[in-house]
Amino acid sequence: MIQFHNVSKEYPRTGRALAEATFRLHKGEFAFLTGPSGAGKSTILRLAYFEERPTSGEVRVSGVSSNELRSRSDVARLRRKIGIVFQDFRLLEDRTAEANVAFALEVIGTRRDQIAPRVNRALSQVGLASKLKAFPRELSGGEQQRVAIARALVNDPVVPGRARDTRRVSADKGH
Repeated sequence: MIQFHNVSKEYPRTGRALAEATFRLHKGEFAFLTGPSGAGKSTILRLAYFEERPTSGEVRVSGVSSNELRSRSDVARLRRKIGIVFQDFRLLEDRTAEANVAFALEVIGTRRDQIAPRVNRALSQVGLASKLKAFPRELSGGEQQRVAIARALVNDPVVPGRARDTRRVSADKGH
């Protein structure tokens, strides 16, 4: 679950990016984050994966509060439970699609004998079973995005869950 309770974020040079945002997404729910440029969409995402801390209010992800995280290692442990697909995909250029997805399992200490079947399943789910050995430069933009999605989902993260309910969350400064 992701929960924002009266979350505000202000930056020293640019001012308020988010004002008293409150919403809750339960496991299995799916949301679209919409709004004009500068409305706070990226800030909400950075707060949700604890890249940023709120100026005020509380963010809770999978039972962990932004007010309780003390160290970078606490944040790193939590992120291993979250599937994140970055806008620029952040694929490792010197690794194949298979190795990029496997990397997500390797960093959390998955047993070697479990990695290949899980990677194959994840790439099959996104329609890229035939592209296991392709490097990012050999893939189209859409295929790179699907590798990033497979990497985000391969470790069965607590966030996101399977989509059952869809709600629209609008980012708008001050609302």
